[in-house]
Amino acid sequence: MPTRTASQDFLKGLWQENPIFRQMLGMCPTLAVSNAVINGIAMGLATAFVLIFSSFLISLIKKVIPNQVRIACYIVIIATFVTIADRFLAAFFPPISKSLGPFVPLIVVNCIILGRAEAFASKNPPGRSVIDALGMSAGFILALLILSSIREVLGSGTFLGYPVLGSWFEPWVIMVLPPGAFITLGILMAISLQIEMKSRER
Repeated sequence: MPTRTASQDFLKGLWQENPIFRQMLGMCPTLAVSNAVINGIAMGLATAFVLIFSSFLISLIKKVIPNQVRIACYIVIIATFVTIADRFLAAFFPPISKSLGPFVPLIVVNCIILGRAEAFASKNPPGRSVIDALGMSAGFILALLILSSIREVLGSGTFLGYPVLGSWFEPWVIMVLPPGAFITLGILMAISLQIEMKSRER
């Protein structure tokens, strides 16, 4: 199997292996907090912080972690960075922390982070692991941004809390409710699959 370049390690997270649209990972926070753009950005950045630093540390100490307890060790490392992110949001951005509720602590069990730790960081050097984590984080944030933008604009008529469609627009209340998350995500995944099929035909 040919070795990937650093740019390929990064870019695969944006599209080829996008954690939401292609791998369907991290669905719980994706569906729960994407009713507003600010929530989506905050969740994406918190997840990115945990993913990048945990991938770096796991890759750095992978040779000293006994194989029998590697998953437990990964979870402890991930939980440490999740606690830092959670306390940071609570201290400096209380409204956002309250809006996200338990979904920041639940980053500990996010399949994206544990999956990259097991599949990539534990098998590659720190530099490549960070690049991979950056790509996956960027793909996750991009997907959350697209999803939350559509839901907020159509569900509230606003973007980042600012009106964008005017008083004539009647908000689609369903878009800020759980069914709106499933509908929007389903449509976006169908579009991404259609684009992938078209690109393979060329």
